[in-house]
Amino acid sequence: MAFRPAPPVRGSTLLAAPAHPAELCCSAPRPFLQIRGSRSRALPDQALVNCQFSMATFSTSDRKRRPHGDRQASELSLHLRQTFEAAILTHLYPRSQIDIYVQILQADGGNYCASVNAATLAVIDAGIPMRDYVCACSAGFIEDTPLADLNYVEEAAGGPQLALALLPKSDQIALLEMNARLHEDHLERILEAASKACKDVYALLDQVVREHLQEVTARLGK
Repeated sequence: MAFRPAPPVRGSTLLAAPAHPAELCCSAPRPFLQIRGSRSRALPDQALVNCQFSMATFSTSDRKRRPHGDRQASELSLHLRQTFEAAILTHLYPRSQIDIYVQILQADGGNYCASVNAATLAVIDAGIPMRDYVCACSAGFIEDTPLADLNYVEEAAGGPQLALALLPKSDQIALLEMNARLHEDHLERILEAASKACKDVYALLDQVVREHLQEVTARLGK
C-alpha cells in the first residue's frame, strides 16, 4: 500500500495487497465554476462528494468488458459516496466538488472494502480534512464461524455477509450493509470480527501515512 503521484490529480494511492490491487485518485476540492454544466448541483453549505467506481477488463478471469455505469459499479459508487460524506469535513468547502476515482485491478472479493481503505489514503494525500480515518472490512458467518476479510471463494460459498465501514477512533459506523438475513444472536459476533479487522486496517493505514510524512519531510529538508 503506497502513495503514488498521478498528476494532475492531487491525491493518489496504489493498493498493492495481493488479493485486492486497486488504483485510487482523489482531486482537491474544485469550485463548481470550474466544472462545466454542474453549477445547478452545487450545495451552498458544503462540498459535493463525487465517487466513480470501475473494474479493469483484466480484473477477473472472464475478462469481459464492463460498460461504464453498470448496476454494480453504480451501486458501489453510491456506497463510496455515502461513506466519505460521513467522514470528510465537507462544510469547509461550500459550493465545491471533491472527486474520488476508483479502479480495481484484480478482483478477489471485498471490492468495496479495498476501495474504501485505499480511498482514505488518497483523500489524505490530497490534503482534504476528515473527521477520522475510514476503514472497511467484510465479514461473514460460515459453518457457525465468523470470518473477516472474505475472499471471492468465501463470498461465493453463500451465507450471511456484511460490509462495515468504521471511523475507528470514535467507533462510529459510516456504512453497514448486509446481503442476507442473519439471526440476531450471531450479529454481534460478526460485527465484532469486522470491527476488529477495521481497527487492524487502521493501524496499517496510520503506519503508511506516518512513513509517507517522514519521507516528504526528509525531502523538503534537503
